[in-house]
Amino acid sequence: MAEKPLILVTNDDGINANGILHLSNIAMKFGDVYIIAPDKPQSGMGHAITINSTLRLQKSQYHKGALLEYNCSGTPVDCVKMAVNKLLPRKPDLVLSGINHGSNSSINVIYSGTMSAAIEGSLEGTSAIGFSLCDYSPHADFSGTTHYIDKIISSVLADKLPDGVCLNVNFPKLTFKEIKGLKVCRQAKSNWVEEFDERHDPHGNPYYWLTGKFINFEPEAEDTDEWALQNGYASIVPTLHDLTAHNYINHLKNIL
Repeated sequence: MAEKPLILVTNDDGINANGILHLSNIAMKFGDVYIIAPDKPQSGMGHAITINSTLRLQKSQYHKGALLEYNCSGTPVDCVKMAVNKLLPRKPDLVLSGINHGSNSSINVIYSGTMSAAIEGSLEGTSAIGFSLCDYSPHADFSGTTHYIDKIISSVLADKLPDGVCLNVNFPKLTFKEIKGLKVCRQAKSNWVEEFDERHDPHGNPYYWLTGKFINFEPEAEDTDEWALQNGYASIVPTLHDLTAHNYINHLKNIL
């Protein structure tokens, strides 16, 4: 009898977030599910790891049907590292991260704890997918994503992703009937124009809240994730951890 796929599920919104509950329920249709996720929200942590303090694990029971479930005091990347090196009976066949409450399209992939967990999975040589919904509400409706997540997981289990590649999947805030389909895209060129809102505590000392405005520099480019989401499609961007500017190597050699 063929061994069931071992699927690791994690996120950055915390182990009891609605998004990971929805994703783990879908994953259970495809294999044996193990869940190791942060014990509290870890949004915006990027690829941070814990090196100056201890990590703690605690068994939890938020996800009925999981073979193993722990919450971890660390970051999303800590969760993947802990799972692979300490908790799982073998190397996972698939790492799933999300479903994030909020977009991780375009430049947001750099800051995203959700996508960093997926990237860590790819660093372990495992197919990995990060899922996000463009709805920041803790009570977001994830039902419109189910059909598409089924399709993506099934495809990736049947055709393993190349080494070093993971998928960044974002869904618009639409119902299943309203979503036009899946669109394979590139990451849009964009950035955050940031401001620090200065305030003062009762002692007169300043403190700051980070605020900002997202700007898409190529809103008309129909091959980008931002265009897809703005036009009713779910976007899929194949994502690499290799940050080398390969097209600049020869030029740099010539000028040095």
